[in-house]
This record gives sequence, structure tokens and C-alpha cells, in this order.
Amino acid sequence: MEIMKNAVEKYRDMILEAERFIWAHPETGFREKVTSKYMEEKFRGLGYELTMAEGITGFYTVIDTVRPGPEVLVMGELDSIICPAHPESDPVTGAVHSCGHNAQCAALLGVAAALTEPGVLDGLSGRIRLCAVPAEELLEIEYRSRLKADGVIKYLGGKTEFLHRGYFDGVDIAFMVHTSSDYAIRGGSVGCITKKITYKGTAAHAGGSPWAGKNALYAATCGINAVNAIRETFAEPDIIRVHPIITHGGDMVNAIPETVTLESYVRGSSFDAITKANKKVNRALTGAAYSIGTNIEIVDAPGYGPLRNAPAMMELAEEAAQLMIPEYPMSVSDHIGSGSTDMGDLSAIIPVIHPYCGGGRGKSHGNDYQVVDPVAACVDCAKWQLGMLYLLLKDGGARAMEIKENYKAPFASKDEYLRFIDSLNCQGNRIEYREDGTAVLQ
Repeated sequence: MEIMKNAVEKYRDMILEAERFIWAHPETGFREKVTSKYMEEKFRGLGYELTMAEGITGFYTVIDTVRPGPEVLVMGELDSIICPAHPESDPVTGAVHSCGHNAQCAALLGVAAALTEPGVLDGLSGRIRLCAVPAEELLEIEYRSRLKADGVIKYLGGKTEFLHRGYFDGVDIAFMVHTSSDYAIRGGSVGCITKKITYKGTAAHAGGSPWAGKNALYAATCGINAVNAIRETFAEPDIIRVHPIITHGGDMVNAIPETVTLESYVRGSSFDAITKANKKVNRALTGAAYSIGTNIEIVDAPGYGPLRNAPAMMELAEEAAQLMIPEYPMSVSDHIGSGSTDMGDLSAIIPVIHPYCGGGRGKSHGNDYQVVDPVAACVDCAKWQLGMLYLLLKDGGARAMEIKENYKAPFASKDEYLRFIDSLNCQGNRIEYREDGTAVLQ
């Protein structure tokens, strides 16, 4: 194991420089051109041949040990969030890595660099796929919906899009490590459906003849309040979360708002819980539109699947931490978090682990988040990941194959899973007003 640790330490300066460069150049999902280019250049500089994602950001490379065995996917996420209140956010876009993905990329680069060193691959079998993946943060739904309409992407999340494109075909196991405030291994997290909601009213002079209009903003606020009124109907084990924002609230102050748009998720611990809660939410949103006499268009699209870390992968991650970074206390629990990640889509078909490393401080996605210990978040995180690769791929990859064979995936194949999430797509106006004054609500 010392040879792996030393290989990472050799590239310490490069790893830490990458963390600072990417922090200084935050970009949101499917816009990460500077970040992707930077990572590409660093990988090519290490001698890797890359497969670039067609028409979008991101890439992958495959390392073949030339010894038969399974294939393990290791990822780092390229994108940032948007938090204009953060003192180091981009002054134009509001983007900032208040999510720690900059450290993920630096750690991935450290793994890639270490794997080029003599002796590191000795004793390992199979293949290692390293991937810089875009668009984990599920935001800017309207922008991504336009990309879908234009045929650039099919899915809103980067890992789901890469899965659909076949960039993960042949992979048996996947893992990545997310930056946090401490080292932790947890049971998983919730999944989600994404929602784009448009209330459609009638414009009129807000002072001279407001009675001639139908106020889409009032309908939207009624819809938000209606959703708030049903929150106590969500069962606690389902971990339902609904959190709409208004992205367009009107065009000018002296006109009754004709069109108002919202974005939201419905999150939950299972697809069954998500779909049941989503029906309640749509009913509340639609009823509010009817109460004001407006219409409403709801576009539901698959967000991310619920993440379930494979128990055997949780054990392996803890064992790797004891081998490679014993100086860090490790918290291990079956806790299901109420955030979402497209790593959940991979856990639907193969065993995965999505643990956390330390080095961050402040509120995740907040205005005070910083990577305060880049050694823990990047250098030592890379060592931990190499330890997981070692345990998975030594002895002919026996551990990896055992984990794969014993994993009970929720779906039998990639195609079955993608067909299922495609069935979650639904869009259109939800109210049909009739000439006799009645209406049909969908």
C-alpha cells in the first residue's frame, strides 16, 4: 500500500493546484468548458488517451491491466452550483463550488497520476475507467430542458446521460467520493422527479382594469401554499422533500402577470414514494390554478434515482480507509440522506459506493462553504480511492466479482432502468375549460 501512497504524494503539488484552479473557474452543469478542458489537458499530459463526450462536457479513459478481471468506474464531478451571495462566486453567473466538486476533480486527477507510476498496477486485474462527468447538480432545469428539446442531451443529469450514451457499458462496479466536512460512509440518499411549472393567466392593466386579467402570480403563490398545506400528509419514512422556486414572476409591475414559471423537485426514498407524492403535489398545484381561473402546464421529468450504497461496498470502503488513511476517524451508518445524486441511477443497476471525505467547512450549497483542508479533501481522498481499487482488483478481481454477483440490483439492466425512468416523463396543460363554465382537471 505504501507504493500507492507515495505515488499520490509525488503529485501533491499538481493535485492542490488543480483544486485551486477549478475553485477559481466555477461552471454549472453542461457548461463546464474551462473545467473540462483543464482536466483533459492534465490527463493527456499524464499520457492518457481520452474518449470525449460528444457535444457536451466530460470524458473518460480506460486503463487495462492486461490481466482478465472486472471493470471499476471511478468518477469526479465537474460542475458547480449557483450561490451569488458567496463572496467568491463568479460575479457574472453566481456560480461557485459550494459543493466541493473542485476537490473531487483534483482527487480524481491524483488517482489518474498515481496509476501511471511504476508498480502501482502490479497485482491488479481487470480495467479501471476514470471519468470526469458533468452536471451532477440538478439545476437550471429550463436551460437543460432546452438542451433536451434541441437533441443535445436526453437526460438532465450527467451520469444518467453518460449511462444512456453507453459511456459506462462494461462497467461492473462504480464509486466516487464526495467532499464534506468529515469522512463518512452512509446508506444512501433519496431520488427525485424534476418539475417545470408554468401558470398561464391573462394580462391586463394592473391599475386601470385588473378585473380583466387572470393573475398567474397569484395562482402560483396559491399553488405554493397548497403544496405547503399537504406536507403533513407525507409519511416520514418516505423522506419527501418539495422545494419550489419562482424563476419568472411577471414582466412589468403595471401589468397583471400573464405567465409565471417555477422549478421544483419532488424527492423521496423510493420511486414509489416519489410518484405518489408527485401526484399529490400536481393536484395541489392544479387546484390552485383552477381557483384563480388560470391554466397550468406541468412538465415532469426523471431526475435521479434513489441511491443505495451496496453494503459490501460500504464494508470495502471502510476497510480501504483503515489501510490508506487510518488517521481520519470514519463515521459509518445506514442513514439515508435527503439530498439527491445521479449516482443513484448507477446504483439501480450495479453496486456502487458514494462516501464522503473531509476537508470542507460551512453550509453545503451555502454562502460560507470553503475547502479548508485540501490535503484531506484531495490528496488523502485520492489515497483512499486507490485503496478501494486495490481491494477490488487484487487476486484477479475476486472481491469485485463477488460483490457484483451478490448485489441485488433494483433493475436487471441499463435498458430496463432507462425505460422505467422514461415512463416518468409527463407534460401538458392540466385544465380543460369548457364553454359551459365547467372544467376538467388532469
